[in-house]
Amino acid sequence: MAEEHHDWPVHGQIDGPVVIIGFGSIGKGTLPLIERHFEFEAKKLVVIEPRHDDHAFLVQRGYRHLQVALTRDNYRDVLGGIFTEGRGFCVNLSVDVSSLDVMRLCRSLGVLYIDTVVEPWEGFYFETDDNEARTNYALRQAVRDEAAQNPGGPTAVSCCGANPGMVSWFVKEALLTLAHDTGADATPPATRDGWARLMQGLGVKGIHVAERDTQKSARHKRIGTFVNTWSVEGFIAEGFQPAELGWGTHETWFPDDAHRHPAGCKAAIWINRPGAITRVHTWCPTPGPQFGFLVTHNEAISISDYYTVGEPDAPDYRPTCHYAYHPCDDAVLSLHECFGSGRVQPRLHILDENEITEGADELGVLLYGHARNALWYGSRLSIEETRDLAPFQNATGLQVSSAVLAGMVWALENPGAGIVEADEMDHARCLEVQRPYLGPVEAHYTDWTPISDRWRKFPEDIDETDPWQFRNVLAS
Repeated sequence: MAEEHHDWPVHGQIDGPVVIIGFGSIGKGTLPLIERHFEFEAKKLVVIEPRHDDHAFLVQRGYRHLQVALTRDNYRDVLGGIFTEGRGFCVNLSVDVSSLDVMRLCRSLGVLYIDTVVEPWEGFYFETDDNEARTNYALRQAVRDEAAQNPGGPTAVSCCGANPGMVSWFVKEALLTLAHDTGADATPPATRDGWARLMQGLGVKGIHVAERDTQKSARHKRIGTFVNTWSVEGFIAEGFQPAELGWGTHETWFPDDAHRHPAGCKAAIWINRPGAITRVHTWCPTPGPQFGFLVTHNEAISISDYYTVGEPDAPDYRPTCHYAYHPCDDAVLSLHECFGSGRVQPRLHILDENEITEGADELGVLLYGHARNALWYGSRLSIEETRDLAPFQNATGLQVSSAVLAGMVWALENPGAGIVEADEMDHARCLEVQRPYLGPVEAHYTDWTPISDRWRKFPEDIDETDPWQFRNVLAS
């Protein structure tokens, strides 16, 4: 089915079941976009969610709610019992469900697949003692190995939300903008190598996925509650993973507590401390200079990998890349309380569109070190615009769910592409689908560097010869 609205284009038809795994803030926000933009049979849409909160809501809309938690022991039986036609679409928006295992099953059944993160089974993040094994590098490499060992076949889009996902498409748009503005050839490259050499030729040293969330409600955060604007469980899990970043060829310094990976693409390093308490200097248009948390994300690795020129062991060029996240103020306070007490709060709360009184999510990519110093390119989506565009989500959620929509459209149009990441997709087509939901998408140049306006009252171990060394970016 598709919502009757002359402004909403129908992008395709989904034959067979549509299964949404997980119905938290992102799942609930993605559903109306699926309704608007695809033709499908309502009786074949199934939401798999262990909570019963939205059962009546789903049944009233003609959908089936399967109240069960997918586990290692039951996922094959549960999904196999739904996908019996050799077609359909699995939209995995869950936590604690193995992305790789579900992806493999869906491809074996002839079902298209998409997720927003490489998620492990429940317990992995906190029960695994080997910090290197808990990295997103290791989780991503397992998916890349699967793609290499089983090329082609039904399309499975890995890690396609706002970030990872949309920000990889922003990188390409930012490169074309920078090329145009500096008088270089701004023709979109046709190959991965072409994109990598464009970035190298423009002199880009690295990329921050720079985000500032200013959404807030009239109610102040209370002690004992972890507040966020998207999945609290997901944020806590990634925040407790080691800090990670793609490691560029321009770097001359190496952190004492950092480690390289012995196998795989070798595009990233990990630091032996939680990302959610590792601060970096970064920049966004509204606040200007700010602190961000170096929370691990798949795109930090995939972007550095995608834009590598030369061999992985000794590349001619590779950009540094990492997330630099300033969440909403209540989430920052929640992190302080969580890490200060050494335990997760007993109450978890997501600020929804009904209680947020003001603010925006400003999410983009900061390309730095080139002839124009730094360029931020991204979405500046306010809560007011979000309410006008789509129901059941705040600004953060809409940036994620609209990227899921774009990834689904691309998969339907490219059903035999095998396992892909956002970097490998047609960024122009994906942004064409997503852009109506992103608010202002803008490019901003800045003269700011990580050593601008630093407090010089205390000694710092910085490199003034190259402001864009990670040594200068790292704050703690």
